[in-house]
Amino acid sequence: MREALETDLRAVLNGALNMLATVERMLPVAADVLLREQVERVDEVKALDREVDAQEAQIEAECLRIIALHQPVARDLRMVALILKSLSDIERMGDYVVHVAKDGAELAQAPALKRYVNLSRMMERLGEMSQNLRTAIAERDVAKAEATTEMDDEVDDLYEQIQRELVTYMLEDPRNISKALMLMRVGRSLERVGDHMENVSERVRYWVTGQREA
Repeated sequence: MREALETDLRAVLNGALNMLATVERMLPVAADVLLREQVERVDEVKALDREVDAQEAQIEAECLRIIALHQPVARDLRMVALILKSLSDIERMGDYVVHVAKDGAELAQAPALKRYVNLSRMMERLGEMSQNLRTAIAERDVAKAEATTEMDDEVDDLYEQIQRELVTYMLEDPRNISKALMLMRVGRSLERVGDHMENVSERVRYWVTGQREA
């Protein structure tokens, strides 16, 4: 029975990691839409998001089957709980990346208000956070999970810089308001992706140690 449980636990953990990796694949595609005006790639982002939704449904069903079939002990149950709680976070990440791609396609219909340097950096940082988070989960590495949480601070700082810059653009010329508001929405979507990654990373300590705080 223990061997069967271990096999099932590895399968759902790998499934969650693959789901997060799918969102990670979405980020550079959305960046192409937003930063390089490759509007035709919006459908690619949407297709990847549908994969994320399908992965969520499958993994959730498997987690519930594990609980019903194996009645796992505390540490194993913490792992299943980590995955179940994190599925919605990862699914929401995908949704926000789709929002970025859609807004990027709309923004591409007119000349850019400014160079999207901070938005580009936010997307790069989110990709790094995702890689770091997947490693933390795969290796049960609490320190790396906490480093992921700290990385989100830079994403938040970049978002705040974007907000301040765009307010300035709007004050300088009211004709910039519509585009600036859309760029603010893009920044907010990216900031929310980081928040959801942080939510997942904060659960790793409890999973590994049974303690909620250091």
